[in-house]
Amino acid sequence: MNGTAQELTDRLGLVRPRLERLAATPPPDALTDPDARTGERWEWGQAWAHIAEFPAYWMHQVRVSLDAPGDAPVPLGRVSSDPERIGAIETDRHTPPALLWARVSADLDELRTLIGELTDEQWMRLGRHSTLGVMDMPRIFHEFLVGHLESHAEQLEGLLGAPPP
Repeated sequence: MNGTAQELTDRLGLVRPRLERLAATPPPDALTDPDARTGERWEWGQAWAHIAEFPAYWMHQVRVSLDAPGDAPVPLGRVSSDPERIGAIETDRHTPPALLWARVSADLDELRTLIGELTDEQWMRLGRHSTLGVMDMPRIFHEFLVGHLESHAEQLEGLLGAPPP
């Protein structure tokens, strides 16, 4: 396993128990701080619905990028206004996080496997996001997978200490 894969695997191993604990925590009556890019503020259920949908989506995007022929950056991803993303969040926002955890846990297992399977050559592959531009695989994993999980764990932990709206 190369250094990037090891770092991501280690970080994934740290965020997993945080999310598992948070899934079993009673939801606070609070809203997140506004998102820096969109200004969105979410409640506990919306954050969990998003956590339950994005890992599978982004792992699929990574696989499509890795399977594409040639060395050119492969278009990948979506923006926060994507209707499927919004629909998934709305659909599951009232699903208890303890139930969503089963899906998240399976996705984290799959993500750990994916990270460990990438070759050095695959880590050098490039993707092109519509707003963030050309990104290498380490940045994709940080921005959309492991780092994204970490930021939502931090967001949920922040909600536990936030005053009611």
